[in-house]
Amino acid sequence: MTTATAHAGSHHPLDDELVLSKRLLNPAADLASTSRFRDEIWDLGSALYMAHSRRLQLNFTTLPARFRQTAKELFFATLRNDHPYGQHEQRIQTVHTHFSSVKAFLVWVDERGVQALSGLDQDDFEAYGHHVTNLDVSASVVSKKRSAARSLWIYRKKLSGDTLSSDPQIVWDAIPAGGIRSSNNRHGENATERIPEEVLAPLLRWALRWVEDFADDVLRAQREWLQLRSLTYAPNGVINGSTPLERLTAVLDRYRGAGRPLPGLTQQVLQMQTKTPSLQVNAAHIAREAHMHVATIKKQATYRHLIQAAAEELGVGDTYFQTEVGGLLEGQPWLPGLRWDDIAEYVRLLQTACYIVIAYLSGMRESEVKHMKRGCLTIWRDEEGRPVRHKITSQAFKGEDALEGVEASWIVNASAANAVRVLEALHPDDQEFLFALPPTSRHHRRSRANSVQTSSTTIRALAAFMAWTNSYCTNNRRNEAIPQVNGRDWKLDTRQLRRTLAWSIARQPGGSIAGAIQYRHHSIQMFEGYAGTSASGFRPEVEAEQAIARGEKLGDIILNHAPHRLTGPAAEEAEARLAAMETEVQFLGKVITDRKRLERFMRRNDPHIYPGEFVTCVYNPDRALCRRATADRPSLPDCQPLKCRNVALTDENKATFVHWLRRLEGALANSTAQAPYVRHRLEERHADVARFLEAHNIRTEVNEETYRDAVDAH
Repeated sequence: MTTATAHAGSHHPLDDELVLSKRLLNPAADLASTSRFRDEIWDLGSALYMAHSRRLQLNFTTLPARFRQTAKELFFATLRNDHPYGQHEQRIQTVHTHFSSVKAFLVWVDERGVQALSGLDQDDFEAYGHHVTNLDVSASVVSKKRSAARSLWIYRKKLSGDTLSSDPQIVWDAIPAGGIRSSNNRHGENATERIPEEVLAPLLRWALRWVEDFADDVLRAQREWLQLRSLTYAPNGVINGSTPLERLTAVLDRYRGAGRPLPGLTQQVLQMQTKTPSLQVNAAHIAREAHMHVATIKKQATYRHLIQAAAEELGVGDTYFQTEVGGLLEGQPWLPGLRWDDIAEYVRLLQTACYIVIAYLSGMRESEVKHMKRGCLTIWRDEEGRPVRHKITSQAFKGEDALEGVEASWIVNASAANAVRVLEALHPDDQEFLFALPPTSRHHRRSRANSVQTSSTTIRALAAFMAWTNSYCTNNRRNEAIPQVNGRDWKLDTRQLRRTLAWSIARQPGGSIAGAIQYRHHSIQMFEGYAGTSASGFRPEVEAEQAIARGEKLGDIILNHAPHRLTGPAAEEAEARLAAMETEVQFLGKVITDRKRLERFMRRNDPHIYPGEFVTCVYNPDRALCRRATADRPSLPDCQPLKCRNVALTDENKATFVHWLRRLEGALANSTAQAPYVRHRLEERHADVARFLEAHNIRTEVNEETYRDAVDAH
């Protein structure tokens, strides 16, 4: 229900109109309870479909009073889709952003002392144009601020009162662009920063440790926390036939049997009390464990004396869970114990680790990850029950016509699937969203009906995860901290994980042809299943990165001045294409260093040569054995390198083939461990590889140093 504040001033004809009546509302919304024109604050939440969206409002009390009615009429027309010709419907998030820009203009006008918008003249518009131009913002932001102010002119016929009397764009077109900080990327290019490799490696390592090694400890501790906090007390103190004295004695005996000190109060609490030995014991925690009320212990001298005696015998330490730590780092427990007061942090770190693992290893967008629900994981198994594929189902929003999104699926690996299981165990059975606020959060089930974390909450959690990791490494003298970049902590954003994954797949060592020869490489499996809808945009991201990686590799081949850089069936054509490529760009000792320039070059002058670990594919669709009907590039999972006429070979390719031959020989040497059919297939493959090497005059006596160089090159 919207809290309405009566609009100051006279009655307006639109006062009783519902501002969202022309908008598609989410299923939980009640149109009659949504905001009306007369309200000073318009709640837009009913028109939001993404569960992780933060609460959005248009707060007209933040605007100068004399301009509020005009602003209300402007945004009423916008929300009701009552647009002038040429204007289009705006998403709710866009309307909210537009409100901020309009507010900035109206505040500027008010501070300038102008009493009415109709009184603004060309000098005023020129002053505002220079004002926004001189702000430390990009050219696109300047354009949005100007457009927001100009909307008061464009929508003038929808406004009954004060508005602009002339088009300010006439003045702004004459203002030079000098002083505007230009945007660093062209329209359509992905400007999201990629996580540096020195940051990504330890970040993902620690996230996987939390999911795979520490999760069971945290989940057991959370169950103990929930159980102890949910206890009820009998009026006479007798529970299942046991008295409070019997239960307290049993708890103290358990501490004696384990040789553990009694739980103590934190330093913050001790500073607020008289530091007597008896008060150092955390009586509230002992009461929880004994299923007693803490007031009962404090009132009864017998109970206090029992606790005092145990404290003198065992000492007093931190308040730990009874849960034993099972997670190991290099054979040692990762923590001496899980502290009661840290449970909220443990759970938050575990949930953040699951986010990192899923977001990076799935390629899902932020909105898609946040809409994962209980039961979203599907596992395909073979005839023997072994997992073959893991599939996550969620909602995709970007590029879709439906505001509520469409169902989509993503193929993930076992680690991401395990993270889903951890999240399901982290939440109570009646919580469907896996990235809802956990039960240990003080805001659990308070702020909103679904309580799914907003993007800003997740960004703060990512920063806290990195800070905890570095603090843990410092305290435990581990050389695995997340390093700074250019002297600063890396600012991790949710969009960077997907962006970095595209880069990682495109630059997978050895590419994808190598895996297709012996097995369906995991990168191919992931690539084919990423972002279950064609509008996801992930495939173009990967392909753009692949083009850049190929350009760099082809430049290295061009700079190799050996007389025979390539051999194989397509070697002559490959040399011709590389020569043509070399004439298009000047290689001054190194391939183009500017990534954007290299991307443009490959887009215009792509020689369609695809370096891989086993072969360098000189793609010609007329003779490609891997070609699919709709493909305009090699189908790498279907590569047939021993037969295809598109194959060219570098020295690294040859060394890899020789190493493969040796592996086959090693497998054949252990004949007793193989079934006849398996051995027959290995013999056939060995013969095929040997004939291929002989046909192309490839020596099989490649020394280990050559092979290592080949591996390093990939």
